[in-house]
Amino acid sequence: MQKAHIMTQEWDKTFPKSEKVEHQKVTFHNRYGIELVGDLYTPKSAQGRLPAIAVCGPFGAVKEQASGLYAQTMAEQGFLTLAFDPSFTGESGGDIRYMSSPDINTEDFQAAVDYLSTLETVDADRIGIIGICGWGGLALNTAALDTRVKATVTSTMYDMARINANGYFDSEDSADARYAKRVALNTQRTQDYRNGTYALGGGVVDPLPEDAPFFVKDYYDYYKTPRGYHARSLNSNGGWNVIGCMSFMNQPILRYSNEIRSAVLMIHGEKAHSCYFTKDAYAHMMEGNAYPDNKELLIIPGAVHTDLYDRTDVIPFDKITEFFRKELH
Repeated sequence: MQKAHIMTQEWDKTFPKSEKVEHQKVTFHNRYGIELVGDLYTPKSAQGRLPAIAVCGPFGAVKEQASGLYAQTMAEQGFLTLAFDPSFTGESGGDIRYMSSPDINTEDFQAAVDYLSTLETVDADRIGIIGICGWGGLALNTAALDTRVKATVTSTMYDMARINANGYFDSEDSADARYAKRVALNTQRTQDYRNGTYALGGGVVDPLPEDAPFFVKDYYDYYKTPRGYHARSLNSNGGWNVIGCMSFMNQPILRYSNEIRSAVLMIHGEKAHSCYFTKDAYAHMMEGNAYPDNKELLIIPGAVHTDLYDRTDVIPFDKITEFFRKELH
């Protein structure tokens, strides 16, 4: 077992603690023997076996940021929730840090479902998942694979396979551009192996250039300010390893999303730079899907990408609650 790296007991979230829920740190493991650390939120008024929701994301964030806020808020609505750190990040295990994998990260979501399914306080037939940013795409991938997941919400979703292969706004969608990236990444692999360490790619740029595009300013406003900064967050600090996400380049994660039978609610901000990921993923999910009636796309007028990280006046928690109450009945 690759044990968890640390497990902080004090409250160190980027959001205030709710008086309506009980909170505790928990550990569970995935099928690769990596121990994951999560925050379990239980409604104080809980009775009997509860519907449960596993939450993860954004990609490169930690459970003390947006996913914890989502989990705590949904616990206030009567769900038992689990926000967790993926393998190789945050407090979770994985001896090499800051690596990502479409397979292992999908497995992380499934491991969370494993854990929730075995709790005496959970109704194993009523489990859902929420994926934020890059974990929105991984949540869809999990829903296509794991029949125990009865309902899925994606929020401000990224398709990590698409962005790694094609770049932002598909600006590098060519064989030559991908080849150049492969050359650079594999050159870095050789250097890393020779050095015995992995070079970091860098988190959100700091200081912020005056001519930075809006989406970079949007990320800076969350990850690099007291609003969302966290010491264990990759995006707030040194980022992923340079080669950390390279396997996403040729391993598309949404191939079978149009075979998802369970309920899906996809949410995105109208003004988000990333909105095309959700619109295109939703269209693909619906194409030829034999179960279209429990699928929904919700675009939030005027919202940008990070509004759906922590803006409780923008995140449609009422809609999310209504969705899960209906689908996890």
